[in-house]
Amino acid sequence: MGTEIIVTVFGSSRPREGDADYEEARILGRALAQHGFSVCSGGYGGVMEAVSRGTKEAGGRTVGVTAEFFKNAKLNTWIDEEVRLKTWEERLFELIRRADAFVACKGGTGTLVELAVVWEMLNKAVMNAKPFAVLGDFWAPVLDRVRKVELGHPTPWGEANGRLVYVATSPGDVANHLTTKLKQS
Repeated sequence: MGTEIIVTVFGSSRPREGDADYEEARILGRALAQHGFSVCSGGYGGVMEAVSRGTKEAGGRTVGVTAEFFKNAKLNTWIDEEVRLKTWEERLFELIRRADAFVACKGGTGTLVELAVVWEMLNKAVMNAKPFAVLGDFWAPVLDRVRKVELGHPTPWGEANGRLVYVATSPGDVANHLTTKLKQS
Protein backbone atom coordinates (compact mmCIF):
# COMPACT_ATOMS: atom_id res chain seq x y z
CA MET A 1 0.00 0.00 0.00
CA GLY A 2 2.38 2.70 -1.26
CA THR A 3 0.05 5.60 -2.04
CA GLU A 4 -2.13 7.35 0.51
CA ILE A 5 -5.14 5.31 1.50
CA ILE A 6 -7.93 7.29 3.13
CA VAL A 7 -10.49 5.89 5.54
CA THR A 8 -13.51 8.12 6.09
CA VAL A 9 -14.91 7.79 9.60
CA PHE A 10 -18.49 8.81 10.45
CA GLY A 11 -19.78 9.29 13.98
CA SER A 12 -21.55 11.48 16.49
CA SER A 13 -20.43 15.02 17.30
CA ARG A 14 -21.68 14.63 20.88
CA PRO A 15 -19.05 12.57 22.80
CA ARG A 16 -16.44 14.50 24.75
CA GLU A 17 -12.98 13.54 26.01
CA GLY A 18 -13.38 10.91 28.71
CA ASP A 19 -16.64 9.50 27.28
CA ALA A 20 -16.42 5.84 26.23
CA ASP A 21 -17.43 6.61 22.62
CA TYR A 22 -14.78 9.35 22.39
CA GLU A 23 -12.05 7.10 23.75
CA GLU A 24 -13.04 4.22 21.46
CA ALA A 25 -12.85 6.54 18.42
CA ARG A 26 -9.46 7.79 19.59
CA ILE A 27 -8.21 4.19 19.75
CA LEU A 28 -9.71 3.65 16.28
CA GLY A 29 -7.73 6.61 14.93
CA ARG A 30 -4.52 5.20 16.39
CA ALA A 31 -5.22 1.75 14.95
CA LEU A 32 -5.96 3.14 11.49
CA ALA A 33 -2.77 5.24 11.49
CA GLN A 34 -0.70 2.28 12.72
CA HIS A 35 -2.00 0.34 9.71
CA GLY A 36 -0.82 3.14 7.42
CA PHE A 37 -4.16 4.82 6.72
CA SER A 38 -4.93 8.53 6.59
CA VAL A 39 -8.21 9.47 8.20
CA CYS A 40 -10.93 11.73 6.82
CA SER A 41 -13.83 12.92 8.96
CA GLY A 42 -16.36 15.69 9.17
CA GLY A 43 -13.69 17.70 10.99
CA TYR A 44 -15.69 18.85 14.00
CA GLY A 45 -16.01 17.56 17.59
CA GLY A 46 -17.01 14.27 19.18
CA VAL A 47 -16.07 11.12 17.29
CA MET A 48 -14.63 13.26 14.48
CA GLU A 49 -12.23 14.96 16.90
CA ALA A 50 -11.38 11.74 18.72
CA VAL A 51 -10.55 9.73 15.59
CA SER A 52 -8.47 12.64 14.27
CA ARG A 53 -6.67 12.98 17.60
CA GLY A 54 -5.86 9.27 17.74
CA THR A 55 -4.62 9.37 14.17
CA LYS A 56 -2.30 12.31 14.92
CA GLU A 57 -1.07 10.69 18.15
CA ALA A 58 0.04 7.70 16.06
CA GLY A 59 1.76 9.90 13.45
CA GLY A 60 -0.97 9.74 10.79
CA ARG A 61 -2.49 12.35 8.51
CA THR A 62 -6.00 13.78 8.86
CA VAL A 63 -8.47 15.54 6.59
CA GLY A 64 -11.58 17.35 7.81
CA VAL A 65 -14.41 18.06 5.41
CA THR A 66 -16.50 20.91 6.81
CA ALA A 67 -19.44 22.94 5.55
CA GLU A 68 -20.61 26.53 5.87
CA PHE A 69 -24.02 25.01 6.69
CA PHE A 70 -22.75 24.23 10.22
CA LYS A 71 -22.34 27.88 11.19
CA ASN A 72 -21.30 27.45 14.84
CA ALA A 73 -19.19 24.30 14.49
CA LYS A 74 -15.44 24.66 14.92
CA LEU A 75 -12.74 22.67 13.15
CA ASN A 76 -10.98 20.41 15.63
CA THR A 77 -7.29 21.04 16.31
CA TRP A 78 -6.21 17.60 15.08
CA ILE A 79 -6.93 18.28 11.38
CA ASP A 80 -4.02 18.64 8.92
CA GLU A 81 -6.09 19.65 5.91
CA GLU A 82 -9.52 21.27 5.90
CA VAL A 83 -11.78 21.00 2.86
CA ARG A 84 -14.54 23.58 3.30
CA LEU A 85 -17.73 23.31 1.27
CA LYS A 86 -21.02 25.16 1.25
CA THR A 87 -23.76 22.61 2.00
CA TRP A 88 -24.04 19.47 4.10
CA GLU A 89 -24.87 17.51 0.92
CA GLU A 90 -21.62 18.61 -0.74
CA ARG A 91 -19.79 17.72 2.47
CA LEU A 92 -21.32 14.24 2.58
CA PHE A 93 -20.40 13.43 -1.00
CA GLU A 94 -16.87 14.80 -0.55
CA LEU A 95 -16.41 12.55 2.49
CA ILE A 96 -17.51 9.65 0.29
CA ARG A 97 -15.47 10.69 -2.77
CA ARG A 98 -12.20 10.91 -0.84
CA ALA A 99 -12.52 7.50 0.81
CA ASP A 100 -10.92 4.21 -0.06
CA ALA A 101 -12.82 2.65 2.86
CA PHE A 102 -15.43 3.66 5.45
CA VAL A 103 -16.14 3.23 9.15
CA ALA A 104 -19.35 4.20 10.93
CA CYS A 105 -19.13 4.63 14.68
CA LYS A 106 -22.07 5.07 17.02
CA GLY A 107 -24.07 8.15 16.10
CA GLY A 108 -27.40 9.88 15.61
CA THR A 109 -29.40 10.87 12.55
CA GLY A 110 -26.43 12.41 10.74
CA THR A 111 -24.40 9.24 11.07
CA LEU A 112 -27.42 7.18 10.07
CA VAL A 113 -27.72 9.21 6.85
CA GLU A 114 -24.02 8.75 6.13
CA LEU A 115 -24.20 5.01 6.74
CA ALA A 116 -27.33 4.67 4.60
CA VAL A 117 -25.99 6.69 1.66
CA VAL A 118 -22.69 4.81 1.52
CA TRP A 119 -24.44 1.45 1.93
CA GLU A 120 -26.91 2.28 -0.84
CA MET A 121 -24.15 3.46 -3.17
CA LEU A 122 -22.29 0.19 -2.57
CA ASN A 123 -25.47 -1.88 -2.84
CA LYS A 124 -26.47 -0.38 -6.18
CA ALA A 125 -22.87 -0.20 -7.46
CA VAL A 126 -23.07 3.56 -7.88
CA MET A 127 -19.41 3.57 -6.83
CA ASN A 128 -16.69 0.96 -6.98
CA ALA A 129 -16.67 -1.59 -4.18
CA LYS A 130 -14.98 -0.21 -1.07
CA PRO A 131 -14.69 -1.83 2.36
CA PHE A 132 -17.18 -0.59 4.94
CA ALA A 133 -17.21 -1.46 8.64
CA VAL A 134 -19.31 -0.39 11.58
CA LEU A 135 -17.60 -0.28 14.97
CA GLY A 136 -19.38 -2.31 17.62
CA ASP A 137 -22.90 -3.68 17.62
CA PHE A 138 -24.76 -0.35 17.79
CA TRP A 139 -25.72 -0.45 14.08
CA ALA A 140 -26.19 -4.25 13.91
CA PRO A 141 -29.99 -4.19 14.53
CA VAL A 142 -30.44 -1.61 11.75
CA LEU A 143 -28.28 -3.63 9.36
CA ASP A 144 -30.17 -6.82 10.19
CA ARG A 145 -33.61 -5.21 9.68
CA VAL A 146 -32.67 -3.70 6.33
CA ARG A 147 -31.03 -6.93 5.18
CA LYS A 148 -34.33 -8.76 5.74
CA VAL A 149 -35.85 -6.58 3.02
CA GLU A 150 -32.80 -6.70 0.76
CA LEU A 151 -32.44 -10.47 1.00
CA GLY A 152 -36.15 -11.29 1.02
CA HIS A 153 -36.52 -10.97 -2.75
CA PRO A 154 -34.34 -12.03 -5.68
CA THR A 155 -32.31 -9.04 -6.83
CA PRO A 156 -29.10 -8.35 -8.72
CA TRP A 157 -27.99 -5.75 -6.15
CA GLY A 158 -24.83 -6.05 -4.10
CA GLU A 159 -26.17 -6.96 -0.66
CA ALA A 160 -27.85 -10.04 -2.11
CA ASN A 161 -24.41 -11.23 -3.22
CA GLY A 162 -22.67 -10.82 0.14
CA ARG A 163 -22.48 -8.60 3.18
CA LEU A 164 -21.39 -5.09 2.21
CA VAL A 165 -21.03 -3.81 5.77
CA TYR A 166 -18.82 -5.62 8.27
CA VAL A 167 -19.65 -5.44 11.99
CA ALA A 168 -16.30 -5.05 13.76
CA THR A 169 -15.86 -5.94 17.42
CA SER A 170 -13.07 -3.45 18.20
CA PRO A 171 -10.95 -0.67 16.69
CA GLY A 172 -8.21 -3.21 15.97
CA ASP A 173 -10.72 -5.45 14.23
CA VAL A 174 -11.74 -2.51 12.02
CA ALA A 175 -8.14 -1.76 11.05
CA ASN A 176 -7.33 -5.42 10.38
CA HIS A 177 -10.51 -5.91 8.33
CA LEU A 178 -9.87 -2.83 6.18
CA THR A 179 -6.23 -3.79 5.67
CA THR A 180 -7.20 -7.28 4.53
CA LYS A 181 -9.94 -6.00 2.21
CA LEU A 182 -7.80 -3.27 0.67
CA LYS A 183 -4.92 -5.69 0.01
CA GLN A 184 -7.36 -7.93 -1.91
CA SER A 185 -8.41 -5.11 -4.25
